[in-house]
Amino acid sequence: MTYLQFHLVFILPPLVVLAPFAWRAMPSLGGRARWAVAAVPLIALVYTTPWDNYLVWRGIWFYGAERVIGTIGYVPVEEYLFFLLQPVLAGTLLYGLLARLVRRAGSLPPVEHATRVRLLGAAPWVLATVAGFLLLRTESGTYLGLILAWASPVVAAMWLAMGPHIWRVRRAAVPAMVLPTVYLWVADRIAIGLGVWAISDRYTLGFAPLGLPVEEATFFLVTTVISVCGVLLFLLPGIPALRRA
Repeated sequence: MTYLQFHLVFILPPLVVLAPFAWRAMPSLGGRARWAVAAVPLIALVYTTPWDNYLVWRGIWFYGAERVIGTIGYVPVEEYLFFLLQPVLAGTLLYGLLARLVRRAGSLPPVEHATRVRLLGAAPWVLATVAGFLLLRTESGTYLGLILAWASPVVAAMWLAMGPHIWRVRRAAVPAMVLPTVYLWVADRIAIGLGVWAISDRYTLGFAPLGLPVEEATFFLVTTVISVCGVLLFLLPGIPALRRA
């Protein structure tokens, strides 16, 4: 399997299925719904590109030249495409779940103890950031450390900025984070097994439940969380059910 075939098999089909539901959800999610799910992939592309180029340059993950169309810098073209498609995958699912939540709830009440919610939501991500920098002091912790140090501060900042709003829509946000994460875990495990890409033994902890390195599992978890929170950051102020509350 090539990296492009990975997209055709694992990424595009769920997007095709979810896109109509997301489109029908837009009217109930306010005017921002037409562009919020497009803004996050562009930001993800800009933020992730230097980081991922460093990973490949360092030899933390690598690929066979015959598996990719070509590269820009050190990174395959298909990897840049993934930076764009993953937030869209999570975002389209989120749209459908949010619209369903809004229809059922009508108006979502504000959260009590908003400051506490912000701090409690951000705290695990602050700790993950610290853990990431500590892991970077070890060779085997390099990949996991880079993931946590790169992603966790972003999620912590989002919780500090809009934690109460995320909590208000948690019945939509949590499934939108969990379902794509688990799906991408399965897809990634298959891709590694087929040799589409490989992860360095030198820079990883060696813990791989069911053959999926814990670093890869963490990567797909945190990037999906960032994708969902990023879409919510743009989307939530425009949802009528939230403005009325």
